Amino acid sequence: MILNDTIVAPATPTGGAIAIVRIEGSGAIALSDSIFRSPRGPIAEMAGYTAAYGIIHDGDRRIDDVILTLFRAPHSYTGGDMVEIACHGSAYIVGEIVRLAVEKGARAASAGEFTKRAFLAGKMDLSQAEAVADIIAADSKASLTMADTQLRGRYSHSLAHLRGELLRLAALLELELDFSEEDVEFADRGELTTLLATIDQQLTSLAASFGTGNAIKRGVAVAIVGAPNVGKSTLLNRIVGEERAMVSDIAGTTRDSIEESVAIDGVRFRFIDTAGLHQTDDRLESMGIERTHKAVEQAQVVVEMFEREGEDFIALGEGQHLVRVINKCDREGTTVPEGWVGISAKYDQGIDGLLKAIRQCVDTNDIMRGEAVVSNSRHYEALIRAREALSQATESLEMGISTDLVAQDIREVLSIIGEITGEVTSTDILTEIFSKFCIGK
Repeated sequence: MILNDTIVAPATPTGGAIAIVRIEGSGAIALSDSIFRSPRGPIAEMAGYTAAYGIIHDGDRRIDDVILTLFRAPHSYTGGDMVEIACHGSAYIVGEIVRLAVEKGARAASAGEFTKRAFLAGKMDLSQAEAVADIIAADSKASLTMADTQLRGRYSHSLAHLRGELLRLAALLELELDFSEEDVEFADRGELTTLLATIDQQLTSLAASFGTGNAIKRGVAVAIVGAPNVGKSTLLNRIVGEERAMVSDIAGTTRDSIEESVAIDGVRFRFIDTAGLHQTDDRLESMGIERTHKAVEQAQVVVEMFEREGEDFIALGEGQHLVRVINKCDREGTTVPEGWVGISAKYDQGIDGLLKAIRQCVDTNDIMRGEAVVSNSRHYEALIRAREALSQATESLEMGISTDLVAQDIREVLSIIGEITGEVTSTDILTEIFSKFCIGK
């Protein structure tokens, strides 16, 4: 699977003042020498981690003045020879440089191929490679910190520790199989059971972090619910700072969910204005109310609005947080129960206090400390399968089942954990993962 042909791709989007074109592979230096001319002389004579000013040319035709930076194998992002050409941001200039490279023998890179080569060269494991895409997509301090922690290997180190303990267990059990005729035990069964329980706790802890990690990666969903005309749309407009939702005294104005994103103290929240909850025979309103219930089911935080203290409209699920709000507090005689938040959406009063209460629903302490937090669905599913296989191994030990079957269960756990880091993988999995990357990364 090691790829060493020469590839080329723009590494930056069009429209900026400066663009970067990447050329990587065994022929990257020779190819670049054929289209780049510099007072410093040939690229082949340059040291790695150095840059040169010059021109990109097509024979006698000057394409652009550029800065070329050389990264020599194995000290590059991919582990192979790589050249980065910084040119003016014109889409035409970028296209001409890519065209020249292809004419000289390069191949247009596929999505994520540079990072895929870095993974195949052992520059990073698979979970770290996936973190590269997460860093590119990060839209808040928390999501960036989480992705950076994964890229730096904290998550991989946690899994490596678990895998090392399991390998030790497997080795002892395999040794027993080699001496099966002598009826000896190299691994104390009580110690094995205790160790499996400890590993199960660690896997459970990692899996439990997925709820928070995935929510922060996608944006924490906040459903704003309540009766018609309680002020939900006005509140959304106040939070986002623009007239995003239609406001009217007519009940049932909001018939579909409206979503907007806002960053609060380093975390991105997705606020969803929903249709008012009430009894109705109107078919369109009923459809809107059904969508409200679905939004509530999928939300991590539910903001329930009232004009006065009343009964709850909704029932929360596991892991959901509820913030109760009394709106229209500008009215004389309005009281706010203890633990509730009082606001006046119309007059922009109490909004900061409400945002603070919403932010407190999301605990990012582990993320900001650089602890391993799972945000990838593929990793979460693998952890669940690993726990199931580990449970089977524990049950086999407790039932006194033969050593070879226990060893097989532990090997299954090792294989599943290896899928996360890429120690055990397939071409199909790699294709699926890297196809989601942008071209040039």
